[in-house]
Amino acid sequence: MLLQVLGTAAGGGLPQWNCACPSCTGARAHPHRRRRHASLALRADEGRWYLVNATPDIGDQIEDNEALRPGPGPRESPVAGVVLTDAELDHTLGIARLREADGFDILATPPVRDALLGRLRLGEVLAPYTRIEWRALGRQAEPLDKNGTVEMAAVPVSAKKPRYAVGTGSDEPTWVVALRLRDTATGRSLLYAPALAEWTDDFQDAVEEADCVIVDGTFWDDDEPVRTGISAKTATGMGHLPIAGPNGTARRLSGLRARCLYTHLNNTNPLGDPEAREHALLDGWGLEVAADRMVIEL
Repeated sequence: MLLQVLGTAAGGGLPQWNCACPSCTGARAHPHRRRRHASLALRADEGRWYLVNATPDIGDQIEDNEALRPGPGPRESPVAGVVLTDAELDHTLGIARLREADGFDILATPPVRDALLGRLRLGEVLAPYTRIEWRALGRQAEPLDKNGTVEMAAVPVSAKKPRYAVGTGSDEPTWVVALRLRDTATGRSLLYAPALAEWTDDFQDAVEEADCVIVDGTFWDDDEPVRTGISAKTATGMGHLPIAGPNGTARRLSGLRARCLYTHLNNTNPLGDPEAREHALLDGWGLEVAADRMVIEL
């Protein structure tokens, strides 16, 4: 199983276009600190790739990864589709950028599909341009591509709805899911959870089975959003378990056999600065921060 990390930032990216906080200012001055919106590219078969979430950076993310670029035909693309972990705008706005394709797949849970079709009216908007085949993303592992060896299943983690969908649909925990990816040829597996509001028993089981875990690192600690003035809510109040602290994810991840990496970093997170002392703390716990353009092979 081959994956490419296309981005590791939370909504707005790093730097965020309307933000002059120290992290965003530092990223403008030092381009190596820049992070694009969190996304993965997963090779389903030779010459066929799926994007995990379609971010506003999707065009640049494709261009920056040679395996995703078009060819050899003039309109022949290896991008076969998109897998969605939720319906948030920073994970779905890029779908419209794929309108030049003849067609592509979207794998999503029922509430996510309903939000995109019913609230954003994405089907009506894109129908004149391209063909979308919607595929259900469920809890049972199913082949991602008919000729490939990668199986995928959803692990429900939260009933958090995007703001545009509040008050619609049911409150089931499949609004936000983690992805379990397993290569049947190697037996190796990866768990991808860019947004994590609660550490459930099912999520714990999935973490213990995985060889690699890429998990929500939006905020360093629970008070970060309030302390930095971006929100009146704590990290957990915003639907993101923090990294550090008594309820943080680091203490759970540090004892695992799996390689564990953080993604979806907010621009307030000190880990956006490669010189921050928090990196040494992570290293002491045996944990990492995922990097844009990182390649993971399992």
